[in-house]
Amino acid sequence: MSMSAGCGDEVDQEKKNSTDPKINRVFNEISVDSIESNIRTLANFHTRHTTSDTTSDSTGIGAARRWIYDKFQQYSQASGNRLRVSYESHLETDHARLDKPTRIVNIIGVLPGTQLESKERKYVVSGHYDSRVSDVMDDTSYAPGANDDASGTAAVMELARVMSTLEFDATIIFMAVAGEEQGLLGSSHYAEQAKSRELNIAAMFTNDIIGNTIKSADGSVHDDEVRVFAQGIPPEDSLSDEHRMLLATGGENDTPARQLGRFIHRVGEEYMPDLNVNVIYRKDRYLRGGDHSPFLDRGYPAVRFSEPHEFYERQHQDVRVVNGVQYGDLPEFVDYAYVGKITKLNAAVLATLANAPARPREVGIDVSKLENNTTLLWTPNEEPDLKGYEIVWRPTNQTFWEHSRFAGDTTRFTIEGVSKDNYLFGVRAVDQYDNRSPAVYPQPVRN
Repeated sequence: MSMSAGCGDEVDQEKKNSTDPKINRVFNEISVDSIESNIRTLANFHTRHTTSDTTSDSTGIGAARRWIYDKFQQYSQASGNRLRVSYESHLETDHARLDKPTRIVNIIGVLPGTQLESKERKYVVSGHYDSRVSDVMDDTSYAPGANDDASGTAAVMELARVMSTLEFDATIIFMAVAGEEQGLLGSSHYAEQAKSRELNIAAMFTNDIIGNTIKSADGSVHDDEVRVFAQGIPPEDSLSDEHRMLLATGGENDTPARQLGRFIHRVGEEYMPDLNVNVIYRKDRYLRGGDHSPFLDRGYPAVRFSEPHEFYERQHQDVRVVNGVQYGDLPEFVDYAYVGKITKLNAAVLATLANAPARPREVGIDVSKLENNTTLLWTPNEEPDLKGYEIVWRPTNQTFWEHSRFAGDTTRFTIEGVSKDNYLFGVRAVDQYDNRSPAVYPQPVRN
C-alpha cells in the first residue's frame, strides 16, 4: 500500500512524545542517597584495580565485584526474581597492561522483555567498576575511583534497582564491567560473545565519568549539560558497502550511533528540558576510548555518556597533595545530584527504547526517476501494538530532525514537494502509545 502527503498539507514540526507515567514513576524512585551510598562504598575498597586482591572481603576488586553481585541479587529478590543475575568471566593471559594472567569478571543483570515479538531485542547499559592511579600497573595504591567510574557503576546499579520492578517489551541488560582501564577487557569479551551468538543488541550505552560538574580551568559549575559521544563513519581500512553509500548520499552523520544520539537528545528534551544533551560527533574524547567502543567495532549502535568537563587533576592520579592542590579521584569531589540527573536520563532513554517498536527494516528511498517528491519504503514491523510509521526530515546542514509526518500503517509513503536533494530523511516506527523507535536512514532503491 502506498500513501502520499502533498506540500499543500501542513508540514508538521518534529513532534514530542507525551511523557510516559512509567518513566515518571522511575524518576520518582531514583534516589540520590542510594547513588551516593553506592559510590562511597565502591571507593572504600581501597583499590579496584583489575589485577588487585581477589580474596579479601574488604579490599580489592574481588571484594568489590562480590558486593556488586550481592546488590544485584537484592534487586532481583525485590523484583520477584525477574532480574536474572550472573557473573561473566574469562581469563586474560597476554595483554600489555597485565603483568600476570588475570580473570576479568563482569556482573550482569538481565531484565527479560515481556512482549513475544520484542524480547529478543536487547538494550545494554554499562559502567566499569575497576579503578587506577597514575601508574596503570599499580594494583596496591589507594585508588578510590569515585568518579572514574564508581559514578557510572552506581548509575547502572540504581537503574537495575528501580527498573527491575517494572515490565518492558524488550530486554534490558545492566552490566558492571571490569578491565576498562587495562584495555576495555570486560566489554570487549562481552561484545565479542554477543556477536558470535548473533545477539540482537539494538543499542548500547556506557556511563563513564559522570560525576564532576566543575570546569578545572576557571572553577565554573556545569551541572546542566552532559556529553553523548556518537560515532560517524568508522576509520576502517576498507569501507563497507553501507558506509560507502552513506558517504555517497550525504548521510555520513546518519549512522546508527548518531541516530541513537539524536534519539537520546529528543528524549532529553521531553523528560529533562533543563539538561542540555550535547551530542558530540566523535566516537569518544580525542583519541581516547570507552566500553562502548568494542560494541561499535562489532557493528552495534553504541554511545558514551560523560560529564561536560573532565577534571584531570582528579582522574588517573595518585591521591596526594601538591602545593596545596588535592589530587586523586575522591568521593568528596563527586556531584551526587548530577549523577542522579544522568541516571534519570539513562532511565528515560532505556524505558522509551525498550517499550518502543524496533527500528524499521530495509528502509529505502525511491530513486527510479528524477522528481521533486520523495518516496520512502520499508518492510513492516511485527509488533502487535504497532500504530504505524513516521517520516522525519531535516535540511542537510542541520543536526536534529526538524519535521515529521505520520504515514500510517503502510510500507510506502510519498512526501510531495520535498526534494531528497535538499533534505535528509528517516523512517521510525510508532506504537499505539506513541512510543517511537530511533529513525533509520534510507538506502537508495529503484522501485
